[in-house]
Amino acid sequence: MTTIAVEDVVFHDQALIPVWEKVLEGKRLDRQDGLGLLNTWDLTALGKMADFVKRRKNDAFVYFVMNQQINPTNLCVLDCSFCDFAAKPGDAHAYEMTMEEILGKLSAELSEVHIVGGLHPKWKFEDYLDIMRGIHEAFPTIQIKAWTAVEIDWFARIARLSIPEVLERCREAGLQSLPGGGAEVFSERVREATFKHKMGAERWFEVHRIAHEMGFPSNATLLYGHIETYEERVDHMIRLRQEQDEQPGFLSFIPLALQPGNTGLADRQASAIEDLRTVACARLLLDNFEHIKSYWVMLGEETASVALNFGASDLDGTIGEERIAHYAQAKSALGLARDKLVSMIRESGKIPAERDALYNVKTVFN
Repeated sequence: MTTIAVEDVVFHDQALIPVWEKVLEGKRLDRQDGLGLLNTWDLTALGKMADFVKRRKNDAFVYFVMNQQINPTNLCVLDCSFCDFAAKPGDAHAYEMTMEEILGKLSAELSEVHIVGGLHPKWKFEDYLDIMRGIHEAFPTIQIKAWTAVEIDWFARIARLSIPEVLERCREAGLQSLPGGGAEVFSERVREATFKHKMGAERWFEVHRIAHEMGFPSNATLLYGHIETYEERVDHMIRLRQEQDEQPGFLSFIPLALQPGNTGLADRQASAIEDLRTVACARLLLDNFEHIKSYWVMLGEETASVALNFGASDLDGTIGEERIAHYAQAKSALGLARDKLVSMIRESGKIPAERDALYNVKTVFN
């Protein structure tokens, strides 16, 4: 049940009032509404609007998962300008994890392992399958969420298989769901400027559409805070909303703030205000997404906690040793334990709920 009353929202930015009226009437917001949300300076009203929608969907619950992220290698054939993680053979920071190293980072108390990495120039599809098989055999209760659409597409190319064939082989190896990375921003202008050798929006949607048809749920992301415009940010969300209408299967939407590092794409990371606007805009625009994630690895603990009152219903999880954002000098801690996540959620006035990778609730911390 929602607890916010209509009269509790006091608007200093009058442009938000028509948007609020649409929200109350259950009407879908449009592109102009989204742009108004990203441009507003009235953060108090924006937060209350987004929290109203969040509570209507999830009550006061905020979810998290006991998980570990595994990045098996940073060797990659691509050269995306926003990525400080990728390496070429011979680079000092290049690495490849052994199966022993991967299993050494896991434990039976985990519910999820999240696997993403580089497109290795020499690994075969079987090598990636072996990673999942090894994890599934050693820890059969851990759900495997693995491989972005970019990686699935890469597997299809190097193995000369169709996307359905790749996903079926992955299912046999233990795969249960897909993460949402790889799309960055659904803008050909941005793709040409920053990741022109990487797949575009159409192929990304094709992979996720096939995955949903085959029973694999997935997530969706947006990389923001670089050269994209507000218009491109809103268009990205609306395209995801349309896809969710046509072929449901997205579990959550994750706004990812660019970690500028040495990319040269931004002088500094997006401000906390920009982060909160983006999370709130996502919650209000993506009416057919059950969850908006406040990904603390990218946002930092403080902003991620505040975002739980700006429409976010999920903190992700304990993560463990995440490498991709931290190669770009992300300032968040390398891992958060269960007690810390519970504390962050309680401090935001919400009810912590531990989940698994598929949003099945395991424990509610009243």
